[in-house]
Amino acid sequence: MTRATGAATAACAVYAACAAGLLAWPLAATALPMGSLGTWMLMGDANAGSRDLSANYAITPRDALGGGLARWDDGGRLRETAGLNYTRLVRRWNLPHAQANLWFVGQAGAARLAGGEGAGAAAARAPFASLAVLADYETTRVYLGGGLRPLRGGDGLRWDTAWARAGFSFYEAEYDEVQPWFVLEAKRERGAFERKSLATPMLRLIHRRFFVELGGNRDGGVFNFMFNY
Repeated sequence: MTRATGAATAACAVYAACAAGLLAWPLAATALPMGSLGTWMLMGDANAGSRDLSANYAITPRDALGGGLARWDDGGRLRETAGLNYTRLVRRWNLPHAQANLWFVGQAGAARLAGGEGAGAAAARAPFASLAVLADYETTRVYLGGGLRPLRGGDGLRWDTAWARAGFSFYEAEYDEVQPWFVLEAKRERGAFERKSLATPMLRLIHRRFFVELGGNRDGGVFNFMFNY
């Protein structure tokens, strides 16, 4: 082996190791809203007042297209939406021992009042749209994140959500191992007929391909999941 070939091989090895490390970072602590290029991501959230299921496909390293279904209680009125979504990684900062991300998620589709007062007269679907901004900062042991998502639609539909999260891992784990985390979420929701604030402690089990969150608040239990393939 020549010196040039040896240097090139070493450089490739270093590059591969760095790339593997960078790929490992995004799933170190949090469920990002999209996976790596050419992968599907399935996400679901369930609690006493709402259900949310969505999926997307990463068409570039920074862009994903998909769709989702949601149902939630707005002061005794049951809202439902079905729509398409677009996710964009706006900016990523690779720091010496951490990573930070800024995301944009847009969604548009149809909404309806499925139950409660006025449901009979407003069963027809009306358009809706939402624009969300999310940010996160994470190391292998500490996680901070938050977001803001205003949603507007026909028939007086209005649902704004703001949240902040902080957590820590119980111990470090290898890239291919399951790692447990404690996460505390503070969330504020405001609709046309209801406003509420919730604090939710959760146990998060995360792997490079999936994560599961189990927790609870004064409204009841919380279950969230993500699967990337």
